[in-house]
Amino acid sequence: MPTLFDPIRVGDIDLASRIVMAPLTRNRASPGQVPNELMAAYYAQRADPASGAGLIVTEATQVCPEGQGYLDAPGIHNAEQVAGWRRVTDAVHAQGGRIVVQLWHVGRISHVSLQPGGRAPVSSTARPAASKTLIAGGFAPCSTPRALATAEIAGVVEHYRRAALNAIDAGFDGVEVHGANGYLIDQFLRDSINDRSDAYGGPIENRVRFLHEVMQAVAGAIGGGRTGLRLSPVTPSNDAALDSDPQALHEFAVATLAPLQLAYLHVVEGQTGGARNYAPFDYAALRRRFKGAWMVNNGYTRSLALDAVASGAADLVAFGKPFIANPDLGRRLREDAPLNTPDAATFYGGGAAGYTDYPTLDAAPA
Repeated sequence: MPTLFDPIRVGDIDLASRIVMAPLTRNRASPGQVPNELMAAYYAQRADPASGAGLIVTEATQVCPEGQGYLDAPGIHNAEQVAGWRRVTDAVHAQGGRIVVQLWHVGRISHVSLQPGGRAPVSSTARPAASKTLIAGGFAPCSTPRALATAEIAGVVEHYRRAALNAIDAGFDGVEVHGANGYLIDQFLRDSINDRSDAYGGPIENRVRFLHEVMQAVAGAIGGGRTGLRLSPVTPSNDAALDSDPQALHEFAVATLAPLQLAYLHVVEGQTGGARNYAPFDYAALRRRFKGAWMVNNGYTRSLALDAVASGAADLVAFGKPFIANPDLGRRLREDAPLNTPDAATFYGGGAAGYTDYPTLDAAPA
């Protein structure tokens, strides 16, 4: 059986190991949501496949100005941002690494101060989320959204398609579409949020329509073999209450994507950043409906990760917070070495402190 440390081909992308750096919002982009040299250094530190990740998934990245929901999160919808990301991908590839960008539209998890012209955020619904977001001055309640008109949805799909093409121009090995954690795609999927009465609301096949159109546009632009998707079937993040039938919803969603031959599906098990058994869900049944690589995420320890790959329960394992404090996490997992502890106070925003200054095993004091 394969191990966590063995190479694997994921769609059209060859990886040196099955260790994945999960997307981690760190809020350190320059004005204009432009990736910068500090971000390039951060990703490069974690890119050597011998000591870091076999694959890096970037922090969530806005596909359009309306997609922004957090201060200083990067975008990939204009030339300056593409050039900034090119610095990042060049730095990662110089280390022999592989990197994909996570394409993101936050929907209603935003604030008018972050929206073009101070307008209301857009969503599948006009109901506000009982959640907070990061703006200038700190965390603030999310603003009340407006529901996208049916005629507007094709334009949002086009933003995803254009962002995927921008990603290839920026040198990325592929993209991961963010369909999880209560952001825009999840706002269409769940009947706990989606209260529409048009072709994008009501029965499961309608609520899945937006996801399918986005994935069809992205895979059509850059190829299914360079396209992944992240889903979180039961997480309550960002006021995303459970769907009335999450199993049926997600099995139908994944089945409709089969013709696209996606590179991988990235599944958050349980509550993002919380309990893995948050709500009942049969992940194995979902996997049987997907033919690409299966990436698991949420609270995986070394032992759990080794077992998941060895047993065939997963092809790839994504690690989040451990990669914040351990740029050489891959080596530490191989050697069963102790891990640095992340400083939660520096997770969101700031400079190099708590970002690029964590020691490797070689640099750590005896």
